Amino acid sequence: MTGPTTERQRHVILDALRGLALMGIALANFPEFALWTFLSSEQQAAMPTACIDEIVRFLLYLVVDGKFYSIFSILFGIGFSLIMERHGLRLFVRRMLILVIIGFLHLMFIWSGDILLLYAVGGLLLTLMIGLSDKSLLLLALSLILIPVGLDALIEFGGFNFPEPFYQAWWNKAEALGINEANFASWLRDANSYGQMFAFLIQGAYERLWEFVEGHRLPKVVGLFILGYLASKHRLYTRLQDLPLRKALYWNVSIGLPTSLLYAWSATSGHPWGLTVHSLLYGVSVIPLAIVFIIGICLLYLQSPKSVVFRWLAAPGRMALSCYISHSLIGVLLFYGLGFGLGTSLGLVYIELIALVVFFIQIIVCRIWLNYFRFGPLEWLWRMLTYGRYFPIIK
Repeated sequence: MTGPTTERQRHVILDALRGLALMGIALANFPEFALWTFLSSEQQAAMPTACIDEIVRFLLYLVVDGKFYSIFSILFGIGFSLIMERHGLRLFVRRMLILVIIGFLHLMFIWSGDILLLYAVGGLLLTLMIGLSDKSLLLLALSLILIPVGLDALIEFGGFNFPEPFYQAWWNKAEALGINEANFASWLRDANSYGQMFAFLIQGAYERLWEFVEGHRLPKVVGLFILGYLASKHRLYTRLQDLPLRKALYWNVSIGLPTSLLYAWSATSGHPWGLTVHSLLYGVSVIPLAIVFIIGICLLYLQSPKSVVFRWLAAPGRMALSCYISHSLIGVLLFYGLGFGLGTSLGLVYIELIALVVFFIQIIVCRIWLNYFRFGPLEWLWRMLTYGRYFPIIK
């Protein structure tokens, strides 16, 4: 195999799940694009839509927060397995090093909430797990996913606040650039030059590093990668009809729904049970509910594999990198001062409606694009850099 995956080699169910994950990621990210997340609780409460926003916020913690990036991470692990099988370790490492560059450019020049850089680092770490037994991989994955609970316990009960230096470095950089708590939410809305936006992005890179450390994101992501790697090793996506999907759905709903309700209540109530319990609720709720979404889509797919719904949902899934980056560009255009400057002016319910509209427009655009082109534009560039040669993009 000397080239990227062909259209005939693709699995529609994987692309459709990736498309679903992109929708959830848009719902999670647009409140940050719109700067609603940066507003104080008093400013959020003063919005005309404040009452319904509280309901929407609870629902986001219940069904969105962490669930769709978990799906995307599991699919990343599946992709790792497929690349290793078809092309080997060297090409995968090269692919991740290029993703490091793409993620760094996205982080520094477009949006501070980038996840690609973390995925690239996690992908490189995943290569260290090759050769481990299934049992070892499963234990390692569960340990990595639950490590944050122990780390938060150290912070809460042991006074070992290791994220604090990163937090101080962030605010020191922000204040050096003239960014403070008073103008933090409005800085990007009022920025009328790219220089002002870039100043925010510089301190935003420090903030993102603190968020990764404070949220223990790397072990969580690598743990999810391993779960996807395990699923792909056993080709679960190719033999869905042989799996006890309904039984697995029942058990994951039984675990994931009540714990997600408790997690959502904890998140919207200021962590009344403490940081450690909140972290534990996150760990035991996110993955089961993410698996519920995965199984639900798989069951629908088994009932109607030729359904047009899956073909349309798979279109953005095939162009995931292009869609993800375009989310950021659309966010800049809509909400920052360089564009329409709508940031801080919209309630959460309107922001999420915009996110859904953007995603459904992406479905249409991606579907039309793939009628004429083999790859998305950024996927095409990434593949050529990975393989070191030109690939025709027009069908």
